[in-house]
Amino acid sequence: MSQQTKNRLANETSPYLLQHQFNPVDWYPWGDEALQLAKTEDKPIIVSIGYSACHWCHVMERESFENEAIAAIMNKDFVCIKIDREERPDVDQVYMEAVQAMGLQGGWPLNVFLTPEQKPFYGGTYFPPKGWVQLLQNVAKAFADQREEIEKSAEGFTDVLNRSESERLKLSPNEESKFDKQLLTQMYGILSERFDTIHGGTAKAPKFPMPSIWRFLLRYYQESENLQAREHLLLTLDRMVAGGIYDQVGGGFARYSVDGEWFAPHFEKMLYDNGQLMTLYAEAYKVTKKPLYREVILQTIGWANRELRSSENGYYSALDADSEGIEGKFYTYTDDEIRALAGEHYGLIAEYYHITSEGNWEDGRNILHYRDPDQNFAKSKGIDLEVWIGIKVAFSDKCMSLRAERIKPGLDDKILSGWNALMLTGLVNAYNALGEESILEDALCNARFLKNSMIIDGQLYRSYKEGKATIPGFLEDHALVAEAMISLYETTFNEEWLHIAQSLVEIAFSDFLDREDGLFYYTSDKGEQLVARKKEIFDNVIPASNSVMANVLLRLGTLLDKQDYIKHAQSMVVMLTSWITSETRDMANWALTYAAMAEPLAEIVIIGPEAPQFRNKFAERYMPQSILTGTTEKSELPLLKDRHSDDSGTTIFVCFEKACRLPVHSVNEALVQLNS
Repeated sequence: MSQQTKNRLANETSPYLLQHQFNPVDWYPWGDEALQLAKTEDKPIIVSIGYSACHWCHVMERESFENEAIAAIMNKDFVCIKIDREERPDVDQVYMEAVQAMGLQGGWPLNVFLTPEQKPFYGGTYFPPKGWVQLLQNVAKAFADQREEIEKSAEGFTDVLNRSESERLKLSPNEESKFDKQLLTQMYGILSERFDTIHGGTAKAPKFPMPSIWRFLLRYYQESENLQAREHLLLTLDRMVAGGIYDQVGGGFARYSVDGEWFAPHFEKMLYDNGQLMTLYAEAYKVTKKPLYREVILQTIGWANRELRSSENGYYSALDADSEGIEGKFYTYTDDEIRALAGEHYGLIAEYYHITSEGNWEDGRNILHYRDPDQNFAKSKGIDLEVWIGIKVAFSDKCMSLRAERIKPGLDDKILSGWNALMLTGLVNAYNALGEESILEDALCNARFLKNSMIIDGQLYRSYKEGKATIPGFLEDHALVAEAMISLYETTFNEEWLHIAQSLVEIAFSDFLDREDGLFYYTSDKGEQLVARKKEIFDNVIPASNSVMANVLLRLGTLLDKQDYIKHAQSMVVMLTSWITSETRDMANWALTYAAMAEPLAEIVIIGPEAPQFRNKFAERYMPQSILTGTTEKSELPLLKDRHSDDSGTTIFVCFEKACRLPVHSVNEALVQLNS
């Protein structure tokens, strides 16, 4: 196969798979054709998993998958399958766990060897060319000469994969739902053990944004008034924005920082990070009213709308780290470029952003970052703050103009429902914090896209591209979209969004639930059956789908007065409490839901002509221990039915566990009731 001959991946829509369409490797997409071929020809399978913004995936492609000689070995002895982990997280989840069960380090690219029956027997991540060739030859020889041993090994790993999470984690259903607020302090203590008190975040490199952990710090501070929790949260948020992980010119956060100071990012930008970080900064803004956080929120929305928003109002998945084959080239500047752009203000700009003539990063290039906040820097230079801000904004505008002339990083232009839901939730929270109507319109446009293009005949799909939704949604998609729709309902009081959330929850109960332990499988029982069916328990950068579902059931159950939802959510959290309290770093979203269950949720019911205006006054405050519902007219929702405003105008009912305070007619009166 010549370099210019397309392989089967040319018919796919995934940008990652399309990147490999000219490889001399005879790649197949995951599916019946490849799996059946492996059985027919009795060949082992290579499953190679990655994603479009993965730097080392590109490196291994250049070094090995574009090499004719290496491809010839792969094509001769194996059936080769390429998978986009973002389209098929179910397959990735199974084989990532298999590699870890082998005692090997997981990561991407993930390369796993399977028997023709899809059972894993060896794997790893990135392999340099010589090591990859040697491994291919060894595996092919072993498969031919030691087949029985390989089959036995594969059977063993498959057995490990099929151990239930309940068995592996020693979970047992618990009918008694008891919650202790004091455990929140224990959870905080686990998190605080690894605080980096100088740079924020956790004390290690690389540094990843972990929104659920930091949202828990804010929630814990609100509950305990622990100043250390607040200080560490704000240190983290401030230092992250000051570092190179945040795009000082164009907005938006990179995936992670390779160092411990947030300085040098791995330059890819992911939708799921930025959606969650918008929620985090919006909640922090509600508490602090810090102008910097407002600026970050608006700049991040501007970046997402400019660089990731499709003409149909869905948001694309990611921007690559590389452009022109060089990591970070699009986002970094030489000293000569800075001099030309800054002009007479070069000295100030260079000092503020730590620009050096030899470059503060690689190959003579500079990453823009700062240490002193604007007001401190301006004061130290004897410059009026507004004058300095004007200089900085003018410089940024010129940087953006220069970028417009550069070759852009690769765009992963598939649209994922779960990731869009994280962005939608971020937009809703940003609107609530800032009150900008344009942000609400962005949110509504995205919600309509999800409703009209990714939910078809009642079925939620995961991926969308070129006018077509593909791949039925996983639990992650159902849970995150339901969560976003609940947030949008609380922001608009449009019951359409609430009904969508309920329909997704009902599908989760019918198609994803394990009726033995009450947790939810990641895959539907109506979908493709892999060698193992897994549950997602531990929170990562994206919260575990089960922890999201527990939060959804709590909030939706309260809004719809469905006690079975609430009890189910409580049983999920109680069953995992020992893990939440001992492994909080990996259970931070669970910890947030535990905090919500440790005290009664306040039901704030607003009835009357000014319901939207009253709602906005509540929503601009940080009130995680409440739900908002209301209407300007009549409603059949349980919390609204048969409730009316009186002659005094719009009426607010504050209720806890179906016990209501006296109705009041102002937000301030309701706040007094809430605080008491």
